[in-house]
Amino acid sequence: MQRVLIISGILLIAAGVGWRWLSRLPLGHLHGDLNVVRPGFSFHLPIVTCIVISVVLTILIWLFRR
Repeated sequence: MQRVLIISGILLIAAGVGWRWLSRLPLGHLHGDLNVVRPGFSFHLPIVTCIVISVVLTILIWLFRR
């Protein structure tokens, strides 16, 4: 558990430091993400972004467990 917390902390710090470059990635604005804008109402559901992140994390975890 200690190792997981330390790695998570390091990843969060790295994401915070690299936020300037990470914000330029098109995550959250991919084709297939739902975005509904009406007068007085807006709804955003990043379905494809969640699938992409899930696949990447699954592959990384699979590689690290080997």
